Amino acid sequence: MFLFFYVPILVLMVYSFNDSKTGTTWTGFTFEWYAQLFSNGQILSATKNSLFIAIVTTVISALIGTLAALALHRYDFPGKKLFDFLFYIPVVIPHVVVAVALLSLYGWMDVTLGTTTVIPGHVALTTSYVIFVVMARLVRFDSSIEEAAKDLGANGWHTFWRVTFPLIFPAILAGSLLVFTISLDEFNISYFTAGPGSNTLPVLVYSMVRQGISPEINALSTIMILLIVIGVIAAGKGMGSSNKSR
Repeated sequence: MFLFFYVPILVLMVYSFNDSKTGTTWTGFTFEWYAQLFSNGQILSATKNSLFIAIVTTVISALIGTLAALALHRYDFPGKKLFDFLFYIPVVIPHVVVAVALLSLYGWMDVTLGTTTVIPGHVALTTSYVIFVVMARLVRFDSSIEEAAKDLGANGWHTFWRVTFPLIFPAILAGSLLVFTISLDEFNISYFTAGPGSNTLPVLVYSMVRQGISPEINALSTIMILLIVIGVIAAGKGMGSSNKSR
């Protein structure tokens, strides 16, 4: 199973250095496609749009998801079960349904499509993942630590930032990384809600692949894979250091 998953990725990375433009046979080693990639304004613009959307989505989803998880875990209020149920819907509903619904809503509101119109759909889609990850951490959270901090004179604000937040931060970070990856990879919502000239990377790659796989796509995919691997390793070391310090 792992070979089935990783071998195509390794082949893609190797062929990003292939001198052949067709990418079907190995003809020699070259960095040409990386040079062309960084001089391709269309790809760079789409990458910039995707990173902007992913970063804003991650910040908003992490904030809303963390607050929602704390509220659902600690408080009882009217409609709590309904809210708890509603947060499961974005996880199981087909993304294309959300995309079409948003497009209809924007049309009804006469909203001009652009880069920013993609963000609400990504936030609606990914906030639930942060809630689930943080809730899983809160279930194992020892509330006596907070009570001890309050007994020592800390108010609610200081207790949260000095005790609660550091303990749930690894879960927030894990949820944020998940949101960033999903947002960066999301195609359906981006395809339906991005305006002209506001292409995201998945939409652009899709349009390029329809005309044949370009070696520039292999080069771009290789860079993204390496950045993701570095990010995951750094996050793992950060969470490991946090656990050791506690």
